[in-house]
Amino acid sequence: MKLFLMNKIFKSSIGRKIVMALSGLFLVVFLLQHFIINFTSVIDPKIFNAFSHFMGTNPLVQFVLQPILIAGVLFHFIMGFVLDWQNRKSRPVKYVSYKGSANANFISRNMIISGLAVLAFLAIHFYDFWLPEINIKYIQGDMSGMIHGSDHFRYHEELVAKFAHQPIRVVLYVFAFVMLSLHLLHGFQSSFQSVGFNHTKYTPIIKKLGNIYAIAIPLGFVIIAIYHYNIHPH
Repeated sequence: MKLFLMNKIFKSSIGRKIVMALSGLFLVVFLLQHFIINFTSVIDPKIFNAFSHFMGTNPLVQFVLQPILIAGVLFHFIMGFVLDWQNRKSRPVKYVSYKGSANANFISRNMIISGLAVLAFLAIHFYDFWLPEINIKYIQGDMSGMIHGSDHFRYHEELVAKFAHQPIRVVLYVFAFVMLSLHLLHGFQSSFQSVGFNHTKYTPIIKKLGNIYAIAIPLGFVIIAIYHYNIHPH
């Protein structure tokens, strides 16, 4: 019965949009949590180190929540490509003659482009932070979180090292978060519409909150990158 329902959902255009929207809202919640933790690196390195060590060594986070997150990211992007392909396929006219501006704004027409930019950024981000963590903790077997030969946590120093004296990396991160902002400006409110939430009173409020989120969170990440680039002399 469950397999039948899942099959029916994924064969339905509306069903695919709903699960796409739900996965997007799930990632929005994660992004907020990720931002809050990373912003503590600007406020107090000790708080950032404590958060990072807890998240990096807690079995529930590492072996349950982290795989769910990775699956959610992959699912969201795969479904995005599927829906984009189906939309192009179902158009009554050829793509070259499609008047996109008559049916949607610039951001919504280019969600696949902003999504690809964010996906490329995630690959860089995983290379910068996630893979080194996997190497240290699970290959080298060091779960202490300490700088070698000291009694200080390594997380804040490693974060700063990624941006200090690294103008190209900072520019790439800034560009990626601009693209993320564009993606969220359309994706946040469209997710609520896809799951059937459409209320004359609350929909405008959700739209405003979505716009604030789509600008404030990526801007916050930009501030983090620029801050760590600038706090050290070049």
